[in-house]
Amino acid sequence: MDSSGPGPSSTGGASAPDVAPKPPAQLSRYESQKRRDWNTFLQYLRNHRPPLTLARCSGAHVIEFLRYLDQFGKTKVHAAGCAYYGQRSPPGPCPCPLRQAWGSLDALIGRLRAAYEESGGAPESNPFAARAVRIYLREVRDSHAKARGIPYEKKKRKRVQTTEASSSSSVAEAVGRDVVGSADGGAVAASAAQLAGDSGGTAPSIP
Repeated sequence: MDSSGPGPSSTGGASAPDVAPKPPAQLSRYESQKRRDWNTFLQYLRNHRPPLTLARCSGAHVIEFLRYLDQFGKTKVHAAGCAYYGQRSPPGPCPCPLRQAWGSLDALIGRLRAAYEESGGAPESNPFAARAVRIYLREVRDSHAKARGIPYEKKKRKRVQTTEASSSSSVAEAVGRDVVGSADGGAVAASAAQLAGDSGGTAPSIP
């Protein structure tokens, strides 16, 4: 009897269903910005005169990079002779230059420091963690604070104690409770957040 009708394939039955490849995981905003910053710095090294490799990069070169970025800044920093020097909200325009805000530079260095080590660089040779870079950022912070009238000093927490006593119904109630809190618990954090976002944008990429 002829059994040539349709049937399962001799290769082992029905073929396995096609599995669609998983789309690549989307990078977080921080990771995307870190990658852009790293590519921008590498492009800066390629355009450096004389040419500069990452292995020969030092803290001094990092500072040069930060000064280069000032031309793309959006923060007005008044000169010492400006009539608006030390005023937080000047009433009018002035010819003082725009600079990168200290908060933006500080965040940028943090991302580049992490990107350097993720790219295989040794922590002890990380140019973004160099002492000269830390000193430069501190000087930028202090100069911006004086020029724009912004206090950067951390506020001391105040401890407030109140005693709540009731009638002599019991010894525990007579002693009362000490309530300890902070009078300005979120003031420092709010001030830091305001300063970090003062530049109005992140460092642009080099065309």
